[in-house]
Amino acid sequence: MSKKRVFLIVLDSCGIGEEPDAALFGDKDCNTMRSISRHPAYRNETTRALGLANIDGQEYLGPVEKPLGAYGRLREASMGKDTTIGHWEIAGVQSDKPLPTYPNGFPEEVLQPFREATGRGVICNLPYSGTDCIRDYGEEHMRTGDLIVYTSADSVFQIAANEALVPPEQLYEYCRIARKILTGPHAVGRVIARPFVGTCKEDFKRTANRHDFSLEPPNPTVLDAIKAAGKTVYAIGKINDIFAGVGTTEFVYTHSNTEGMEKTMEALDKDFEGLCFTNLVDFDMLYGHRRDVEGYARAYAEFDGWLAKFIKKMGPEDVVIITADHGCDPADHHHTDHTREYIPYLAYGQNIEPKNYGTQPTFAAIAATIADYLGVPYECRGAVLK
Repeated sequence: MSKKRVFLIVLDSCGIGEEPDAALFGDKDCNTMRSISRHPAYRNETTRALGLANIDGQEYLGPVEKPLGAYGRLREASMGKDTTIGHWEIAGVQSDKPLPTYPNGFPEEVLQPFREATGRGVICNLPYSGTDCIRDYGEEHMRTGDLIVYTSADSVFQIAANEALVPPEQLYEYCRIARKILTGPHAVGRVIARPFVGTCKEDFKRTANRHDFSLEPPNPTVLDAIKAAGKTVYAIGKINDIFAGVGTTEFVYTHSNTEGMEKTMEALDKDFEGLCFTNLVDFDMLYGHRRDVEGYARAYAEFDGWLAKFIKKMGPEDVVIITADHGCDPADHHHTDHTREYIPYLAYGQNIEPKNYGTQPTFAAIAATIADYLGVPYECRGAVLK
């Protein structure tokens, strides 16, 4: 007898149009999907067949007459537009208050204990692009040994250091120190290690040894419910970090979208019942923030082609759900941060009835739907989409 399994795949930052309150978050005329669809490298044959172009507001993609999957548009109910809050809401936990951000840098009440505990100084301490940050402060870091601390529009405390001066494991320990300090009113969503290599600003380059140290979700997520029911929660990519290890039973880290897709395909051959939760981060990290429309379009085309192969391999009780956690419009010239956007909901499987769910008021509909399909008791603000 086959086992019920859900493969939840988050295309990190692949939003589908600004939400009504986008202006409150500094966003205007943002639509990540629309922006990448205009590039000739973009392909969406598989996701379009599932119903992508039939979702509210996506008519410009050319709706199909009979979509193969269930589809809809989800609005974020939480007060944020970042990875942590987006994933929490997908998993059933709504954040009514935004996590703290630092447009002017971190205060001394944070930095002083951090300097004392690490024995190192701090430079930068401003909102910054990660690549620009190491270009502008990398040589000073190499000369002094001071750590490059920076933030963004998101609730993050980021530490950049050259691997030749600060090995990744040492940098991770500095992040753990920061995570213990950043509590209470300074409980940022993530502390992020940003290691880089190179000897001068002309050749400084970030490595794949990034590591996130997240705040634990304030309430139980659907991951906790699935785990408590004795089922598997297999996390691929940065999912385990996003949930601070809470609610997962197995996890594997990845260094690229391609590796994430490979691990997700391999998971089809694993013997488990429950949830496989994948994050494909390149969309956001390599293309959205760097405003690389072509790179984003090519990455989407790669995923769309891979998805066709994945669907063919799915078992009779398997369900795949494709979504996002926020936007990061690579054609947005107002800033290089995330954008407040709706996210897509595409679900496919032999047990899934093709249906239009319109616009739902919360990402948590995904958590409710997964719990219902797996027969796991879990209550949240989302409606079951079935």
